[in-house]
Amino acid sequence: MSNKPPAPAPARVASEHIDLQARNVSFSWQDTPLHWLPGDPFATHTINVLHLLLPAGERWFVHVYKQALPLIKDERLREDVVGFIGQEAMHAAAHDDVLPHLKRLGLDPTPYTAQVDWLFEKLLGDRTLPPGRAQRWWLLERVAMIAAIEHYTAFLGNWVLNADELDRRGADPMMLDLLRWHGAEEVEHRSVAFDLFMHVDGGYRRRARTWATAFTALVFLWQRGARFFMENDPTLHEGRATFGQFYRAGQRGTLPATGAMLRSIPTYLSRTYHPSQEGSTAQAVAYLASSPGANGGTAR
Repeated sequence: MSNKPPAPAPARVASEHIDLQARNVSFSWQDTPLHWLPGDPFATHTINVLHLLLPAGERWFVHVYKQALPLIKDERLREDVVGFIGQEAMHAAAHDDVLPHLKRLGLDPTPYTAQVDWLFEKLLGDRTLPPGRAQRWWLLERVAMIAAIEHYTAFLGNWVLNADELDRRGADPMMLDLLRWHGAEEVEHRSVAFDLFMHVDGGYRRRARTWATAFTALVFLWQRGARFFMENDPTLHEGRATFGQFYRAGQRGTLPATGAMLRSIPTYLSRTYHPSQEGSTAQAVAYLASSPGANGGTAR
């Protein structure tokens, strides 16, 4: 019999749990300028990458989670996952609606979104594998990858809820409401993906491996997306996207701080980490109660 002490378990904050619901939202884009953060095309377009990645990515989340539902033995977790699926489907649709507006303003996102669609539908999509262990392995890999991605979507959601510099610089109210509605729901459901992974697998090696895959893919896709927008913005001459610009924008508060993003890595990889330890459900719910787009109003 081994005398080795048990590995530390993720430390959940029980008070942060909430019943999830998909909210019907409405946003109108005809008055939103191309540079919705005035005088700052780089920060605008770096955040705009969300509109390129999220529709395909969140539809992929929904597809994978529908396959994972039969593996769930806990009824409350099943309800959480169903609520998560509803919210993610709405996020995908809301960001999808921004793309035609960008095209009308002279910035056609199709060449980039085609690559993103290929990534999620082909590279990360269903595979023809022998039934049983191989199929389950691929499903669990994707469940773990979503948990890692959701760590960063919750990080970004918490950031945008507290990014007062965007208000001070006159960010377009409609775009800011979209981002904060989405960010608030990411904070609200930040524990679901991790809880699902721990329920169906929970292996630390898989958690660390898929974090590395997800983090690398996100950094790669985000820098490509920002570069695509800057290079194809019809109002810019030789637009560029560099790490230096990102770092300086983080210092100004118009993008997440590089240091905070780096510190989030050991946070996720800690064996005692649980998403409920970060962010505030109360803050998220308060914003959702006041969001014009989520309550049938207008952000302008």
